[in-house]
Amino acid sequence: MCYPPFPNQDLPARLRKQRPLAPTAKFLVGGCLDHAARLVKPPLRIFSLSVLRSFSLFSPVPVIKPACLRDLKLRVNLADVVSRAVTLRKAGGARLKGLCPFHNEKTPSFHVDSDKGFYHCFGCGKSGDAISFVRETEMLNFTEAVEALGKRFNIVIEYEEGSGGPTVEQRSLRQEIFAIHDVAAEHFHATLKAAGATGDWMRAYWLEQRRFTLELADEFKIGAAAPADQSLAALLLRKKFSEAALRQCGLFFVRDDALMTPGSFKPRFRGRLMIPIRDHQGRVCAFTARQTDLTPEDDVAREAKYVNSPETPIFIKGNLLFNLDRARSHVGEGKPFVLVEGQLDALRCWSVGLQTAVAPQGTSITEGQLALLRRYHAQVECFFDSDHAGQKAALRFLPMALKAGIEARFLTLAGESKLDPDLLFLARGLAAYAEVQRGAQSAMAFACRALLPDPGAASAEQKSRAAHAIFEIIATAEHETTQMRLLGEAAPPLRFLPEDFRRDFIRFKSRLTGRASLRPGRIVQVETRHITPEHHLILVCLHFEHLGKPLAASVAHEWIDASHPAGALLNRFLNEFEHDAWPGRDHLDGLLETDAERALVASVLFETPKIDDPAKVATEGVRLLRTRALEPSLRQIELALAGAHLDSGVDANSLLKQRTEIQRQLRAPIVLPAAG
Repeated sequence: MCYPPFPNQDLPARLRKQRPLAPTAKFLVGGCLDHAARLVKPPLRIFSLSVLRSFSLFSPVPVIKPACLRDLKLRVNLADVVSRAVTLRKAGGARLKGLCPFHNEKTPSFHVDSDKGFYHCFGCGKSGDAISFVRETEMLNFTEAVEALGKRFNIVIEYEEGSGGPTVEQRSLRQEIFAIHDVAAEHFHATLKAAGATGDWMRAYWLEQRRFTLELADEFKIGAAAPADQSLAALLLRKKFSEAALRQCGLFFVRDDALMTPGSFKPRFRGRLMIPIRDHQGRVCAFTARQTDLTPEDDVAREAKYVNSPETPIFIKGNLLFNLDRARSHVGEGKPFVLVEGQLDALRCWSVGLQTAVAPQGTSITEGQLALLRRYHAQVECFFDSDHAGQKAALRFLPMALKAGIEARFLTLAGESKLDPDLLFLARGLAAYAEVQRGAQSAMAFACRALLPDPGAASAEQKSRAAHAIFEIIATAEHETTQMRLLGEAAPPLRFLPEDFRRDFIRFKSRLTGRASLRPGRIVQVETRHITPEHHLILVCLHFEHLGKPLAASVAHEWIDASHPAGALLNRFLNEFEHDAWPGRDHLDGLLETDAERALVASVLFETPKIDDPAKVATEGVRLLRTRALEPSLRQIELALAGAHLDSGVDANSLLKQRTEIQRQLRAPIVLPAAG
């Protein structure tokens, strides 16, 4: 359906002062946007879609006021936003740096400039502001990211009149499920604290059997699920959460054809101690439920001591670590992460003052979890049992740790075959941590002892198998210097001469490389960063704004390649300068229409260029645009002239005139008009 054109007098002043629009552009104003977009050639400069979105016709979603966005960016310190996900250290001047959250690296190349309000990674090229950082790290859309920042920093988000703010129905599924988990955590915690059969029994269990305090329960929002209770489902229905969110939140069993009534929701957790699981940003996203004497006999997982939430749109258990949201702010020099087996172990560590403890979600540690740890700190101390199962877990863990760049140590206690952090710290308090640290073993020492407990009595075949297993672990380390250091650590415990051990490892690696070369090749996508004249002119427009209007007068529309973000953005910027509508580089939100454009602007603004003569740079950029646009036509004409004697239909005189005109244009000096 096409709508009638807007009467000219109803258009904003900014649109009325445009040059007369081509018929296609008038059709665009008429409202049939998708069809018109296919007809308009990219080089044609028309008013930007950000203006069209101000009309209700183009506003199917709430529109945040530009002034509100500007206020948000001014009031929010970018370092405060980034530090929730990245450990930042001073990098000179006002800048901070840390390990990039967008790619794996061992040397910090991710820089934050709070004064400018932008971040930039010199490793992967990611750039942006506070909003884009929240969008990418928390997987939110633009409006959700702005709302999240507003809530986090107590800033009221205002919407354009008539567009409407977000309602429960308009919230994303992820946001709703997060909200459901907040409600559920409060509900379970209230059940634990309340007088009654469930609350009384669970408090006694927590205080007397587990020997934790109620203050710790309050701090971590520990809760209780009643053996038979529909009140949580009824509460969530009263709060009008969507059917999709209630079905996918993981808290209930619901038949596909069931009506949305409290009786249709069978609680997944019954008669269990409830431990909220938070993501690394502190949002409740799941629960671990501990079996108790109150767990009903008809519970589908009655025999399971611990039951986790199923995976949902906000919870993938292999990507989260219990207590990482708190522990990450306590790690640092001399304070490594402490990896324990379960959530109650981590809670015990916290209760005695060991605040760097984290735990996987009832599964073996994963590469994703190690990458998450590495983002904050590279050192991890592991509480693995000394029994067979613990040793197997450690040997699975080691290659992944080396690959992730994690420096691992294994905590042991003399005379103890099995270490239980919960019992150990309950009995001895924080002093026990110093004891196990004194007996800590390096990664290689632990692996060698696990693989070859008695090297003196081992046969040559046993030693060979142990060496092969060690080689497989060491080969996962990324850097050769690390590999050589680990070989030096492993040779003595296995009773090998260091030089022989290194030679055997080199032979092992050569065989490994030979096998790998026979496998199908892996396609590696390498990002190429092609810097075009459009990039240079965007830099001029943003850092030397007084040259914007002279550039708009000097650049022909058809010279710009608008098929890539830099070209589309330059076209839009020059249009604003041309019509005296340039909002200033600090107020560009209305002109940036894609994530690629926002990232491009952030990367250009992050670094202040050292340019002595910006007009010269601008002139050279215009010359390159002109040359790129005209030279293909010149080559075509010369090819046509070369074959003119074979084709009687070719008008050689006309071609000669065209060639002369193009050559004249190419020779003409570029002179920017004086900046007004």
